[in-house]
Amino acid sequence: MIITRRAVVQGLGFAVSLPLMPRLTRGQPADLITKPIPKSGEPMPVVGLGTWITFNVGDDPVLKDECAAVIAAFFEGGGRMIDSSPMYGSSQPTIGHGLRKLDYPERLFSAEKVWISDPAGGAAQIEASRGYWGVGKFDLMQVHNLVSWEEHLPALFDMKAAGQLRYVGITTSEGRRHREIERVMASQPIDFVQITYNVLDREPEDRILPLAREKGVAVIVNRPFRQGDLIRQFEDAPLPDWVAETGARNWAQFLLKFIISHPAVTCAIPATTRVDHVRENLDAARGILPDKTMRRRMVDYVEAL
Repeated sequence: MIITRRAVVQGLGFAVSLPLMPRLTRGQPADLITKPIPKSGEPMPVVGLGTWITFNVGDDPVLKDECAAVIAAFFEGGGRMIDSSPMYGSSQPTIGHGLRKLDYPERLFSAEKVWISDPAGGAAQIEASRGYWGVGKFDLMQVHNLVSWEEHLPALFDMKAAGQLRYVGITTSEGRRHREIERVMASQPIDFVQITYNVLDREPEDRILPLAREKGVAVIVNRPFRQGDLIRQFEDAPLPDWVAETGARNWAQFLLKFIISHPAVTCAIPATTRVDHVRENLDAARGILPDKTMRRRMVDYVEAL
């Protein structure tokens, strides 16, 4: 089955920017598949960069420079979204270190979180995060794991109205608090929701992802590999020949292509400490996205392993 570009767009039911060629020389970012942020239409490459655990390297100069090299490769390959949180240890200043070395690429889409139970401390935490990154303002600010969301969201909406950030969102992970996530999505004018979703953790397909499409909420997917557990689980199994039609050459790309091909998903944010891995991850945003038939085939294949 060869999937044409026309069939991909019709079969998935959303607009994407697809490459004109199967493969371009590295460093030409225009060949990445993008999807529009629903509330604005702004195009977003479908693979971003997470920083949970991987960028928590303290003040070690060697490790900080290794993370800076990952960031450099990410932007060289056409990436935009980098996501972090005050919960992630030293990840924020590590990001700032890498961005300074690159003189703050214009393509950067900065996604941060407020994570504090005392709502009165939210503004100070956001300002501290901004200082660590070294940016003038964040593109996206999310209430992390819904901590005190009732108080934080109105403050974030006020910041957005004042031009102090561009988008507002909420997050959860590992399948927690989905009912509350749905309630917030249904009742609040948020722009983004961040959840865990992958070929085995498919509960969001039942309610959250359809609701995101209905409400025009962009979806960021965290933990696409379950912190590497999925790759380790499948790495001894052969990659099915038929998935090569999409351009996937390894299990990481198989897993990412499943996620980013869902019509409601805007961007997946795998985390890594390795330059070769960030390049492999970005390559999942090249080639062709699986259609509905192939997505079902992918699920059946991994469930049979």
